[in-house]
Amino acid sequence: MVRQSSPGDERRPRGRLGLLWVWPLALAPLMMAGSCSPPGDAHEAPRPEVRPGIQVLLSDSLHLVAGRRAGLVTNHTGIDAYEVPSIDGLYGHDEVELVALYSPEHGIRGTAEAGEPVDHEVDEATGLPVHSLYGETRKPTPGMLEGVEVLLFDIQDIGTRYYTYIYTMALAMEAAGEAGIPFVVLDRPNPVGGTLVQGNVLDPAFSSFVGMYPIPMRHGMTPGELALLYRDHFGVEAQLHVVPASGWRRDMLQPDTGLPWRPPSPNMPDLESALHYPGTCLFEGTNLSVGRGTPRAFQQIGAPWLDGRELARRMAARELPGVAFEAVTFTPRDPGDGKFDGEAVGGVRLQVTDPEVYDPALTGVALLVEAYNLSGPDWSWRAAHFDRLAGTDELRVGVEAGFDVEELTAGWQEELAAFRPLREGVLLYP
Repeated sequence: MVRQSSPGDERRPRGRLGLLWVWPLALAPLMMAGSCSPPGDAHEAPRPEVRPGIQVLLSDSLHLVAGRRAGLVTNHTGIDAYEVPSIDGLYGHDEVELVALYSPEHGIRGTAEAGEPVDHEVDEATGLPVHSLYGETRKPTPGMLEGVEVLLFDIQDIGTRYYTYIYTMALAMEAAGEAGIPFVVLDRPNPVGGTLVQGNVLDPAFSSFVGMYPIPMRHGMTPGELALLYRDHFGVEAQLHVVPASGWRRDMLQPDTGLPWRPPSPNMPDLESALHYPGTCLFEGTNLSVGRGTPRAFQQIGAPWLDGRELARRMAARELPGVAFEAVTFTPRDPGDGKFDGEAVGGVRLQVTDPEVYDPALTGVALLVEAYNLSGPDWSWRAAHFDRLAGTDELRVGVEAGFDVEELTAGWQEELAAFRPLREGVLLYP
């Protein structure tokens, strides 16, 4: 049965995954020498299960930065288990001299929209320069690294090829190598887990800042593991050190870690959006909305001309594992992509029912096929951008030619089979 919801319907996903959205409001102290200080009494709550790389660095691996002038590539997601910013933990440490900050897409505070240039600025709390890596340059220049003796990276990724933070890391790593200084990744868990590898592998002919290297849509890796992959297989030369996240297992989703969630970008509000993103992000390369300007960006797609009931019925008939579809009407408000501002949009909402079997990339292709067929002449591509996201032009051309999902994804398993041995050689976690 397809349920139609109203524009104001804000109900959360049902099923067992719905239990995962109860984020911990308070996390217990982790009393270790040199770690960022937790708030409150040491006996208030159980100890957090996972420590991000910043805490491991300051408690166990301080020799990587002690006595050196350090630069830090980070944003608002660079925090420890108690939400202490990595900037503060490093700047306030007696044995670390933090001298420069570097900001990725969305800015140091994560408030800039996708594609919006980020300005150079001065950090109000520390007085340190903040060099933009999403404006005139996306790679630290020699001038930006002047006086820096070690460059650190601490940003939360979401596990999808299109997310630009992992390419800011690659370019910063390359710049550090050219400058002859160590590059240290303060690793973080992959919030959508580290077991599933899905989608196609990017064709290097379509390399861009939303896909620089031949990796899958959903790679199942952490930033530290990706950095090792870049060095070992994609020719990025650097003196690389990865400080692992302690206690993380590959089968953990974000809520399993006990770590706080900070939306990594304005339209990545929660885990549900991150789980769908490998598939629904493809619609950024079309004239359909992905829900920007609503509380459920990347959880829903639509357009004023779409029959949401029929689209939901067609998607449900495909019986795709781990996901349900609901007909919805939503109204984007001041969307960053400019699509349908203030207009009622018909479409479908995707809801994860079983994350262990859900394939968002495959689901996204099925959704493309059905939405394309229902849209008729109202459909249009942002062709160059779609092909960059898809990592190929074959998907767009195939949809236009009337191919169904099986034909459109026919070569994906072979691509993944070739990628997996590269990935296996750099994995750090059980």
